[in-house]
Amino acid sequence: MAGRFITFEGGEGAGKSTQVRLLADRLRVLGFDVTTTREPGGSPTAEAIRGLLLSGRARPLGVLGEAYLFAAARIDHIAETIRPALDRGAFVLCDRFTDSTRVYQGGAGGLDPATVGDLERAAIGALMPTMTIILDLPVHVGLARAKARAGTEPADRFEADAIAVHEARRQGFLAIARAEPERCVVVDGTADAQTVGQAIWAAVADRFGLEKRTR
Repeated sequence: MAGRFITFEGGEGAGKSTQVRLLADRLRVLGFDVTTTREPGGSPTAEAIRGLLLSGRARPLGVLGEAYLFAAARIDHIAETIRPALDRGAFVLCDRFTDSTRVYQGGAGGLDPATVGDLERAAIGALMPTMTIILDLPVHVGLARAKARAGTEPADRFEADAIAVHEARRQGFLAIARAEPERCVVVDGTADAQTVGQAIWAAVADRFGLEKRTR
């Protein structure tokens, strides 16, 4: 695959979708082909599964059942959206990917790591992100942002979890970053969107040698 695959991870309200958009805009200005997408979702079948998961209707299946649904959505997402874009040489920017399953259903959800690993390998094969941006911020800040964004809409299946669960997820993402520093970059998500975006751009430009194109 000639393209480059960048994923964005972090807890609720971390600003992932905003930062995906900002990075996409900068890359397009430089003339790159860019595909933006998200998980769960990113393809018609995966979007249908997204509705099932975020509404909480899949919750009675338990954490294992949810993990299988995430894997099924990911298989379709890769086949329909991610792999074709990478094959044509695009930058693919994805809001959540396998690290979210490792953290949400794995570490914080209590699912056996071996099962999480088996599902991951079955869903993605050898496809791993070229680079992962982990947006980190205190749980209470992220949840306040998520609530403000939602307005009068009720919290989704995962936003509604207990504070301790959200904190476990935050620590799970940081643990992945420590374990895989060659892939992951942690960015402080507490600042305003433009400041966070500049930090992300600096990391991406350095990783892919893009600074030369901006001079």
